[in-house]
Amino acid sequence: MSFSLTNKRAVLFDMDGVLYDSMPLHSKAWSMAMADFGFKMSPTDVYQHEGCTGAYTINWVCERDGKDAVSDEEIGRIYGRKTQYFMAMPPAQMMPGAYEVMQKAKASGLQIQVVTGSGQGGLIDRVQHDYQGFVTRRLMITAFDVKRGKPYPDPYLKGLEIGGISASEAVVIENAPLGIRSSVAAGIDTIAVNTGPLPDSMLLGEGPVMLCHSMSELADMWDTLY
Repeated sequence: MSFSLTNKRAVLFDMDGVLYDSMPLHSKAWSMAMADFGFKMSPTDVYQHEGCTGAYTINWVCERDGKDAVSDEEIGRIYGRKTQYFMAMPPAQMMPGAYEVMQKAKASGLQIQVVTGSGQGGLIDRVQHDYQGFVTRRLMITAFDVKRGKPYPDPYLKGLEIGGISASEAVVIENAPLGIRSSVAAGIDTIAVNTGPLPDSMLLGEGPVMLCHSMSELADMWDTLY
């Protein structure tokens, strides 16, 4: 294995699909909300655009379907409906193996950060409780902290800025193709963890340094990366 964590100072975690097994819930909420406003959004569409802001995702659906762009007001209504559906669902479970990866990262002396495209306030608050001792709001980037979200590099560049580190000193753990595109564009080595239904090729095509199929697998092999 050519990739090494040697000389890394920080690990930047995505949230949905990495720290929480929340994507099936997001997929259902998106599909229902978009249907309410006359749009179709399949589970594959949701997973392909995971990590993007709600506005980016909604505009993509409109463009794909050849419909006129929606206003900011309508985007707010659609995303608000999606949030209502998501919050009415059972709480997402912590991703198996994620806590162990955080433990190993901290034991390795790495600074822990979270970079998410989520604007779900409840989950953003919860991650600080579930991963207490590892995650702090000061070292989190959310949908509220950048104007351009993933797949643009802005969220990860902002993560580097608030963490006081360079791209070469960081490693990202991502499960979404466009999230990987974002971190790679920021110049950061990225470990892909395919926790969803997409083929490996969709993640590998975005340029990660390696790919695992679960957070538990990454936890098991962590020590070999030094």
